[in-house]
Amino acid sequence: MKNIIKYSILAAAMGFAGCTEDFLTQDVKGTQVLDNYFNNEKECLAQVYGCYQTLAYDDWWQIYNTYILADMATDDGWMNNTTQSQDGYDDLVLYQGKTTSGTLSNFWQYRYKGIHRCNTVLEYVPTVSSISEDKKNRMMAEAKFIRAYSYFELAKNFGGVPLVLNMVVEDGKTVARATLDETYTQIEKDFLEAIEYLPLRSETVNNGELGRATKGAAMGFLAKTYLYHEKYAEAEKYLDEVIKSGEYDLLDDFSKVWNMDYNNSVEGVFEIQTSGDISYSVGERISVVAGSRDDSGWSWGGPSSDLENAYTAAGDDIRKFCTIIKHGATSIPNETDASIFPYQVSPSKHKCGRVNAKLYIPQARRIEGNYDAPHIALNYRLLRYADILLMAAEVKNQLGKDDEARKYLNQVRTRVNLADVTASGNDLKQAIRLERRLELAFEGNRLYDIRRWTDSNGKKVVCNLFGPNGTWVKYNTETSTDEFETTNLIEPQNEGYDFKENRDELFPIPNTEIVQSNGSLVQNPGY
Repeated sequence: MKNIIKYSILAAAMGFAGCTEDFLTQDVKGTQVLDNYFNNEKECLAQVYGCYQTLAYDDWWQIYNTYILADMATDDGWMNNTTQSQDGYDDLVLYQGKTTSGTLSNFWQYRYKGIHRCNTVLEYVPTVSSISEDKKNRMMAEAKFIRAYSYFELAKNFGGVPLVLNMVVEDGKTVARATLDETYTQIEKDFLEAIEYLPLRSETVNNGELGRATKGAAMGFLAKTYLYHEKYAEAEKYLDEVIKSGEYDLLDDFSKVWNMDYNNSVEGVFEIQTSGDISYSVGERISVVAGSRDDSGWSWGGPSSDLENAYTAAGDDIRKFCTIIKHGATSIPNETDASIFPYQVSPSKHKCGRVNAKLYIPQARRIEGNYDAPHIALNYRLLRYADILLMAAEVKNQLGKDDEARKYLNQVRTRVNLADVTASGNDLKQAIRLERRLELAFEGNRLYDIRRWTDSNGKKVVCNLFGPNGTWVKYNTETSTDEFETTNLIEPQNEGYDFKENRDELFPIPNTEIVQSNGSLVQNPGY
C-alpha cells in the first residue's frame, strides 16, 4: 500500500557561519505541515536549511557518534573510556557479529530522516510559482547534494540500501535494498545533477553564503563516490576539475586545519556549519565526547600507539603533534593556557592515555557553564582539499600516471616538511595509502579506506589487520610495549580478534530495521 508521509516541517535554525550568521540564529516560528507550507521563497529556503541541519542534527548521538565509532573500529583508535560501560560501541569495535547497536540504529534512522527532508524539497519547491527557475534549481541542487551525501554515508557503512527518492513510498513492510552498484549509481546521478546548478565557492563568499553546497564540494564527493565504486577514470575527471578550478588550496600550517579560527578556510571543501550562540543548539559537542575525562570530556575514541608509531616512523612530528595529545603533554596545538600542563589523560581512565588533538578546544575558547553542550563553534570538516589531492594521487597511480600522482602526494607532504616520495608503482601506492592515514587520521576515512583497499594477498586490508592473525591484533598482543595500552586491560588488548572475513567488511543492518520490514530487508552476509 502506498501513502504520502506528511512530516512536520522543521524550519530549523540551521545556517552558515561568517557572513551568513543570521541563518544560524533564525527563530523557529512554529510547526507547519505540508498542506499549508511552501508558499514563498522564505518557506522553501527554511526547508532547504532543514536539509543542511540533517548533516549532523542537534547533538552528538544521532550522527557524530557513528563517526567516533568508525575510527574506533580501525587500527587508529581504541574506545578509550575505561571508567564507564562501553556498551553501544564494544559489539562493533570488538567485531562480535551482533546486530543490535543503538549507535547504528540511530545513524540509519537519522540519515533517512534527512533524505526525507531532501525529497520534500525536490517534490514541493518546483510547484511554487513565485520563485524564479534559477532559485528553484539552486535549492533542488542543494537537496540533491545532501541526499547524495546521505546515501553515500549509508553505502559506506552498510552496502546497498533502500533507495527512497520521492514522497510516495512503499509500505515499510515491502521495502527492499538496492544493490551496492545501484546505490552508487543513484548517488552519482544526484551529485552530477547538483553540480550543474551549484555555485562556485568564490561565488558563495561574494554573496555571503559561505558554507552552502558548491560545485567543488559536489565534484569532490562525486569523485570520492567514483573512487569507492572503482571508476578511476571518472574520478580523475572531477578531481582534475576541482584542482584546476583554483578555488581551493592547502593552508600554510597544518595546525590551522582543525582550528575554529579557520572554519570555512580555503582548504575546506565542505564543512558542517556551527555556532557558539547558546540560544540555539547548532554547535558541535563531539569535542567533549572525544576529550579527556580529566578535562571535562568523555574520552571516547582515543588514538592508538600504532598510529603514533606510524607518525614516528615517518618522521612526521608536525601531524603527530596536531593529532595526538598524550598523558603528560607539555604543549597542545593552539592552547595558550600554561596552567593546564602537564596535561592529564589519566591512564587509569583511558585505555591508551591519549586523546584526539584535532577536536581539542583551547581553554579560552570554551563557553563557561556551557562547554558540555552543543554550543562549540568548530565546524566539522567533511571534505578537505588535502583529501582531494590524495584521492587524485591514488587515482593517477591506479591509471599508471605516477608522475602526476607523486606531484599531488608531495604537495601534501611538503606542508609538513617531509621529503618528496620518488617511488613508482606498488611502492607509490603504499606511500599514498600511508599518507592518507597520517594526514586524515580521525577524520572519518580510515575505516572506509581499509575496507576498500586490496592487499597483495588479494584480501581487503581490513581482513589483514583484524582477526586472530591480523597485524593489528598481533601488534597489541605480542609486540606492543606501550606503557598505557598494555597496562589498562579493562578494554581488551586483543581488540579485533573476533573479526570474520566475509562478514565484517560492512556493519550489519540494524536489527530494528529488519524486524520492522517484516523480513523484506535482507541482512548483510554472516550476521
